[in-house]
Amino acid sequence: MKKCTLIALLLAVVLALPAFAQQPASSSQDQPAAAQSTTTGATETATGKQPLAPPAHEGFWGHLNPFARKRYVQRQTDPIKDRVNELDELTSANSKMIKDVDSRAQEGIRLASNKASEADQHAVDAGNKATMAQQTAQQATTRLQTVEQVVGNIDQYKASTQTEIRFRPGQTALSKNAKDALDEMANGVKGQRGYIIEVQGFASGHGQAAIASSQKMAESVVRYLVLNHEIPVYRIYLVGMGNAPTPTAATEGKTAKRISGGRVEVSLLKNDLEQLASTQTQAK
Repeated sequence: MKKCTLIALLLAVVLALPAFAQQPASSSQDQPAAAQSTTTGATETATGKQPLAPPAHEGFWGHLNPFARKRYVQRQTDPIKDRVNELDELTSANSKMIKDVDSRAQEGIRLASNKASEADQHAVDAGNKATMAQQTAQQATTRLQTVEQVVGNIDQYKASTQTEIRFRPGQTALSKNAKDALDEMANGVKGQRGYIIEVQGFASGHGQAAIASSQKMAESVVRYLVLNHEIPVYRIYLVGMGNAPTPTAATEGKTAKRISGGRVEVSLLKNDLEQLASTQTQAK
C-alpha cells in the first residue's frame, strides 16, 4: 500500500513539473501584451478592429498539458488568418486606389499639357496676326503719304518728251516723218493717266497772218492725234504763237531764229498720278 502511494505521488510530481515550467513563460508573455493593451488603450488597427487578445488557457488541461491539441491550435490561429486576409484585402484596395489616383493625375497632366500647347499656338497665331496688322498699317501709311504727295503735286506737270514738226512754206499737211514722230509719242501714252500734250505752232511772217498760219499747223497736229490715236481733246492744249520766239530762246536770252515755213513743238507733260496708279497695282 505504501508503495502504490509513493508511485502516485511521483507521477503527480512528474506531471506537475512541466505545468509549473509553462506558467512563468506564459505569465511573462501575458504581461507585455497586457502592458501594450493598457498603453495603446482603445487604439484601432489598420482594419478598424481592436487588436487580437492573447490566447486564453482553458480548463485544467490548458494549464497542465504540455502538448497543444489540434482544435485548440485552430481556435488560436483562425483570428490571425482572418486578420491576415483582411490586411491582404486592404492592401489590394489601397493599391487599386493608388493606381486610380495615379491614372487620374496622369490624365490631368496630359490635359494641362494639351491646354498649354493650345495656348502657345493661340499666342503664336495672335503674334502673326499682329505682325500682319502692323505691316498692313505700314503699307496704308505709305500709300497715304504717296497719295498726299500726288494730290499736292497734281497740277505740277513735268516735261517728259518733246517733238518738233517741220512744215514747208504755205503748207499745213503733215509729212510722213511728222506722222511717224507723232505716232511714237502717242503710242507711249496709251492707257496712261496724268498727262497733257502741249502743242505750240510757230510760223514766219508778221502779225495776224503769222498767227493764223501757226494756228493751222498746230490744228493739223491736234487733228491727227485725236483721229488716229484717239487721244482725248481735253488732254491737248493748242496755241498759235505766230513768229514769237520759242520759250527756250526767250528763257536763255537768245535771239529767235527766223525760219522759212513753219514748225510745231509738241511737248508731253506728266504729273505723279501715273506713279500713284503703278504703286497701287504693285500693292495689290
